[in-house]
Amino acid sequence: MELTRLIVKGGVFSPGELKEIATMALDQGLETISFGSRQDIIFPKGFQNLDKEKTGKHHLVLPHETSGNNIVSSYVSTDILRNTPWLTGNKFLYVLEQFKEQPDLKVNITDPKQQLVPLFTGHINFIAAEHEDYWFLYIRLPNWERMEVYPVLIYSWDIATIYYEIEKIVRQESCGIDMIFSLVSEALDTNNRTIDKPLNIPFYPFPYYEGMNRLGIDQYWLGLYWRNNLYDLKFLQDLCDLCFECKIGKICITPWKSFIVKGIPKDKKLEWEKFLGKNGINVRHSLLELNWHLPVATEWALNLKTFLVRTLDQFDISTYGLTFGIADYNRDGHYFTAIVVEKNQLPKELESIKIRDTFNVLYAKNFDANSREYIVHAQDVDKLELPNILIELSKKYFDQLGNLIAESTSEATTTKKENTIQDVYQCQECLTIYNSEYGDMEQGVAKGTLFKNIPEDYCCSLCEAPKNNFIALTSEIQVI
Repeated sequence: MELTRLIVKGGVFSPGELKEIATMALDQGLETISFGSRQDIIFPKGFQNLDKEKTGKHHLVLPHETSGNNIVSSYVSTDILRNTPWLTGNKFLYVLEQFKEQPDLKVNITDPKQQLVPLFTGHINFIAAEHEDYWFLYIRLPNWERMEVYPVLIYSWDIATIYYEIEKIVRQESCGIDMIFSLVSEALDTNNRTIDKPLNIPFYPFPYYEGMNRLGIDQYWLGLYWRNNLYDLKFLQDLCDLCFECKIGKICITPWKSFIVKGIPKDKKLEWEKFLGKNGINVRHSLLELNWHLPVATEWALNLKTFLVRTLDQFDISTYGLTFGIADYNRDGHYFTAIVVEKNQLPKELESIKIRDTFNVLYAKNFDANSREYIVHAQDVDKLELPNILIELSKKYFDQLGNLIAESTSEATTTKKENTIQDVYQCQECLTIYNSEYGDMEQGVAKGTLFKNIPEDYCCSLCEAPKNNFIALTSEIQVI
């Protein structure tokens, strides 16, 4: 199916921008739009006869184009879910504003204390640290086998500058994390900070994000979800008009094919509820319905989800805090749900024969998608077996739920103990890191060589400072 995407930087736009987008889609003869998993907008068919005046500043990616990756951000969760204290909505907007050119790579800018937006689904993942205005950077480029951590914390106002430099470097040559760090440090004068403790990602059950919810003492926020991910354009236009009346400045897309409106005044709550009622909008869907990630415009996936939800509902199964994904088999895929149902590919020689599809079921370690480690629970099972398998996994999840938060804390402590063993030294002149795990291949120092065993005439690979200029880090750098 030919799909046109519209980039929505960070998943944030104004009601005026959404109304322009809805009008543009109506002019193309469309009745609905969908939301994508990277907080972008998906049009159900390719645009025809595009008029530049009508598209204006909107960045469209047409079906034949491969360029254009949306920046994912957790701006949507600020103020309404738990968050890192210094990371406000305005801070997100300032950081996003730095990105003037559309990134070639997938960029995530997120708060590790929220659960709504995945942390590691980008090629370049900026994750807020506890130090105000500083971020961890986790990189996994398309041809990399594993995720690597950038050896310093990055300052908020350097994020875009560092991203564009990395983009330029990897466009020209294939290189690893050490080379990227060296080249970026050589090219840019940035306000980095030493990593003094590893990234801590606390575990919390996945939040409920739909319906009208209190925000502070005099405001509300509204989450809207349509199970078929087809949002009526005329409804969206009317919603934008209501936002104008209430002086609401921003609308946010989630990665779960839904959107959130924050800042509804207390005295306008009834008006919003009447507006939803008149349009027949159902809110407060069951958690069985909400927490699914499906590929856009894929009929078999939507049908399978409907079958599974109905069956689980009949058994009165609770899935509070769990998330589910449905996907084609893709071992290189970056899933971000607790449980994944994969459809196996038929061998080409059997495609002409009508054979029932089979599925694999995987779950994330500790049912935490941020662990990025998936365990295969069942393979090559029939569709009719899936409900019982999901019931098994939901019971397994609740059996261990009481231990997960405590385990999350103890894992962070364990990681800290393990990481203090790392042989890591830093140049005091330019902050270049020497990690014995990687060595310094450019200068003939093999991987695994302890710093004390490096020749005394060793110099910093970046600024050529002598070996005695390096200091042992008391910090722990978490190597993933």
